[in-house]
Amino acid sequence: MAMTAAWHLEQSDSVWNWQAGLSLGFGRQGSRTVLDRLSHRGPLRIQRPFLPEGPECPHVYILHPPGGMVSGDHLRLEAHLGADACALLTTPSSGKFYRARDNGTLQTQHNRFVLEEGASLEYLPQDTIAFEGCNARLITQLEVHGSARFCVADLLSLGRPAADEGFTRGRVEQHLDVRRDGRPIYIERNRFEGGDELLHAQWGLGGALVVGTWLATLILDRDQLDALRAEFEPVSQLAFTQRHGLLMARYLGHEAEHARNTFIRLWQRLRPLINGREACPPRIWNT
Repeated sequence: MAMTAAWHLEQSDSVWNWQAGLSLGFGRQGSRTVLDRLSHRGPLRIQRPFLPEGPECPHVYILHPPGGMVSGDHLRLEAHLGADACALLTTPSSGKFYRARDNGTLQTQHNRFVLEEGASLEYLPQDTIAFEGCNARLITQLEVHGSARFCVADLLSLGRPAADEGFTRGRVEQHLDVRRDGRPIYIERNRFEGGDELLHAQWGLGGALVVGTWLATLILDRDQLDALRAEFEPVSQLAFTQRHGLLMARYLGHEAEHARNTFIRLWQRLRPLINGREACPPRIWNT
């Protein structure tokens, strides 16, 4: 396994900014998936892979020791899964975009995942919290080949209601792109402006500041989809649709913890259909 490390700082307006990156490569060796490539710079690391369900599908925790991003910070996460490799990636805590400087310098997180034929990726981070006054851009790109499978969760909390903080100032842009064999099958663009009518209007978020998208390579038949909708009917903030080989769940609500638990419950319910594996929640979700 090749490992390199380099701390990299850039100075802007007399404030130190982190430019951090992490690149992972997973390969299949017999009945095992191994981490065969790892490189990083700055404060973006992993713990050693955990094997709660055996060596076929390691669980990897993405660590960002600073805990949040300030103006000028840029985090880049890349993962390449070779043919038939399997991995679950998650985070031990919420990501945070703190208030930006007055000049509005961006805070950027860019995730890129490449899945070769037969690979299986589960990217299930905890939520991202956008503090009032932040200027954030979140980009997630998936390049999927052949019969590769995935499950991805993207959950955003605008402001901090528990701290009596709304989202009257600031900006968050979200980009979510999925391509299979070079063809786009899912493209999502969101832009949330603090104080904008979109946040409160009934045709927009209706005052609900927790929004999420859950995607999986799964198509259910009508009976299965009706049963899933009936099972999650008490969660009125959750809606399902499917097309282009993807099952999509959209969440709109008021509590990040409720949203996280809803997405976890959905993953536990459908994982056997997505990649043929029984649900095995990462231990870090219980802490």
